Formats: sequence, structure tokens, C-alpha cells
Amino acid sequence: MEESPYIVEMRHITKRFPGIVANDDVSIGVKKGEIFAILGENGAGKSTLMSMLFGMYEPDEGQIFIRGKEEKITSPSYASHLNIGMVHQHFKLVSNYTIAENIVLGVEPMKKAAGFLPCVDRKRANEEIAALSKQYGLEVNPTDVISKVNVSTRQRVEILKMLYRKAEILIFDEPTAVLTPQEIDSLLRIIRNLRDGGKTIILITHKLEEIKQVADRCAILRRGKLIGTYDVASMDTKEMANLMVGREVALTLEKAPASFGKTVLSVSHLTVKNEDGFPVVKDVSFEIREGEIFAIAGVSGNGQTQIADAIAGLLPAAEGKISILGKDLAPLDIRSRARAGLSYIPEDRQTTGLVLDFALSDDLALRRYNREPFEHRGVRDQKTTNTFGEELIGKYDIRSANGVATIVRSMSGGNQQKAIVAREIEEDAKLTIFVQPTRGLDIGAIENIHRQILGERDKGKAVLLISLELDEIMQLADTIGVIYSGSIGKIAPASEFTTAEVGEYMMGVKHA
Repeated sequence: MEESPYIVEMRHITKRFPGIVANDDVSIGVKKGEIFAILGENGAGKSTLMSMLFGMYEPDEGQIFIRGKEEKITSPSYASHLNIGMVHQHFKLVSNYTIAENIVLGVEPMKKAAGFLPCVDRKRANEEIAALSKQYGLEVNPTDVISKVNVSTRQRVEILKMLYRKAEILIFDEPTAVLTPQEIDSLLRIIRNLRDGGKTIILITHKLEEIKQVADRCAILRRGKLIGTYDVASMDTKEMANLMVGREVALTLEKAPASFGKTVLSVSHLTVKNEDGFPVVKDVSFEIREGEIFAIAGVSGNGQTQIADAIAGLLPAAEGKISILGKDLAPLDIRSRARAGLSYIPEDRQTTGLVLDFALSDDLALRRYNREPFEHRGVRDQKTTNTFGEELIGKYDIRSANGVATIVRSMSGGNQQKAIVAREIEEDAKLTIFVQPTRGLDIGAIENIHRQILGERDKGKAVLLISLELDEIMQLADTIGVIYSGSIGKIAPASEFTTAEVGEYMMGVKHA
């Protein structure tokens, strides 16, 4: 039998879920020691395909070959036995355990206490993790507790978990989603080092520039089908984007010069405290004018979400004043703030943004259901609600299995996000707050939402943009405030910042 040129081969893989074919006759081959990228829009089937390789799902049809041998990968533990590891988009760590305890969990080195009682050999675990982290340039302190370390360190811990289990095939799912530019550069270096050390890397990402930097080949999926496998060196990012989306995609936006009007939002000396009474937003002040996109740049967890929640009324302000067009928001509840001219796209689309068990038409009408023409004398008008829903589905390209009757929980995260953006923009508010508006979205949906954000600004609206995506901030913002540890350190026109400078302020290594 001829030896396979591939360490991983997936042949004619089909996976169905109720109402959808997630993967439709997909075949890919990954060579040993290469970085292989998987590209595609939301719902294209990228994560589903890799979840089958990692044993989280089993294919309905097709075969998986590892090192030329057909395997039935029935669980993540069997995948680990085949030396396959996966770093998930949302880390799977125990927050009150140390780094070493997280890495060895389930495969702990043991010793005998008092000569006969088996117990975990913590000293040996710490020594092994220190040596392993040094070997791969992933330096961590094994005794640090996970809850006390930053995002990029947690990611290193996830990578070390795979390496400790002798993984040879490493799957990374959206690995740079929450990192600063400097941390991204560091991670891409680590990925190259892993490949140079003989590991095989499979990379799921939306970020085309990163694929150009590190990947050898890429497979492009569109709506569950494989479009093709390509040598990355022979393609530019525009070709990749067009193949992914199936149409011409604008990677850079035409942005008209800003024309600022009067002040819409004024935030003065705002302090917000967490449940323990500890200030997470500290004496923050800024203003946003008509026709201005004001962006807050910062690493996740530095207080930016709490600023948005305090403006929207989801959190109380401990100190300071917030006003829209001179009207103090302090005495107003959430609905009254919305009526005063505020729209809000929250960070957590599922918990805060939507009622997941509603039909799509009802979620799209959440801001209007209790006023004419959606309600007559206390009775809902379902026909008006459905017509409005259909209009927004078309206008904002919201994809759903059963149109306005689709239960929102069954929709992809990207389409749930489009629904919130559609609902909030249609309110025609004076101020729209966008928190992580494109998180988890593909390039076509990102282009669409960026156009919506710029459209609001060009209509003379005030926009507050909070994003962990620095490229997004640099592309859209007129003014940038950089937040670190609850304080906004520097506010300046976007044209006065470089990407690297914003990254340095975000990490607290540069001060205003």
C-alpha cells in the first residue's frame, strides 16, 4: 500500500445538524510539519470540521485518516491518544488552579506519601512545566494562579497543555481573537517555532493577514462546501476574501472626512465599582460629538465594557455624571435612556442582547413592540412585527432557516449579531454604542457592519466603539481613547496614533 503524503486526511466528510448541512462532502489533506489554515465565513463549517478531528463530533459520512491509518475518533481523549490537541477559542482552564495544575490535570505525575499513599507530585509537575515552557519559548511561572494571569499567558497554558500530552497535530481555533498586536506577533512566532520543531499546525482564523504571515496552505470553505485548497504564497488577501465570501469584498473602507457637530455624549469623572466595591472604571472623562466615532481601545478586562454598561444603565455609576445632549441620565432607567436617544449593541449578544427563545421577528421588534403600529390598545400586531422583521432580514443580510419564524437560539452567532445591529441601528438614535460589534464574524459580515457604523457617523450620529480588534479601531475611529486598568490614559485623533503606539498604551508600557 502506498504511503499517504498526509499526516491528517479527511475524505468526503459530511456532518448534518437539524435544518443544516454543516459540512458537505469535504476532503482535505494536511502534510506533516506544515501550517494549514482553514478559512470561511460564519457557519461555513470550519469549527465543525475540526471538532470532528478532535473527537467532539463524529461525521455522518466520510473517513478520517491519521498517519495513513483510518481512525474512528470518538472522543477528545482518543484524539489525545492519537497525539492531536486543540486550543479552543474560549479557554478551558480552572481559574483557581495554578498553571502547572491546569497543565497536568488528568495526567498528573504521582508519588507515594509516607511510602504508600499515592498523591500528586507537585514539585515534579512544576519542574516539568518550567522545562517544557522554556523548551518551546512559552515561558510561564508554573505556580501562578490562572485567575491572576493575563489572556496571552492563559493561551500559552492551553498550548502547553497540548505539548505536555505529547500532541504532534495542534489545532488552533481563532487563537488571536483577544490579543494585542504585540501579543499576536509573539503568538505567530510561537506557532512558527512549533512548526520548525516538527509539529503540524491547523489554524482556524478570520484574519487573512495572519494567514499570509504564517500559513503554508489554506482550505477555503463556503456554506459547508470546500471551494479549494491553495498555496498561500501564490494568493493575496483580496483573492482569499473573495473566495471565502463568493463575491468582491472591500478590505479597506472609503471613509469620508469627519464633520463634527455639537456634543452628544458627555462622560465626566465616571467611576464604576464591581460587586466587591472595587473600582473597575476610575475617573474617566470624554465627549463624543455628532458625526464622530470615538473608540475605546484596550485589552479585555480593563473596564471598557463597564463604561458602556454604565452609560446604557446596566450598571450604576459610583461617581461622576453621564449626559446625552445635556440631559442627565442618572435618574433614567434603561428604557428611558433608550428613548432619550441611546442605542446599544452589547458585548454579550446571547445574555444581554437577545431573548434566545423568541422568534427572530419578536427579537427584531424588542425596541418597538409596545408602541404604534406594533401595538394597538395593548394588543400586539403580529403582521406589522413580521413585515418589519422581513424588511430587516433583507436589509442586513440576516441568514436564518425559517425567516422571521426562526427561533433565535438556533441561529449562528454571526447572524444573531447581525440581528442586534439591525434592531439598534433602525432606532435612529443620537448615540449608538457598539461593544465588540464584529467579534466572531467573517470578513463579509465585518465589511457589512463596518459600513453600518460609518453610515451612522456620516448621518451625523455619535458613535462609541469599544473593540478588542485594533485593526477595526484604526480603520473606523476618528478619535481614540486608550484604556488600561480602568483609566483612559490618552485621548487623541486617530491620525495621531500608530497601531504599535496604541498597543503599547493598551499594555500599560507607555503612558500619556
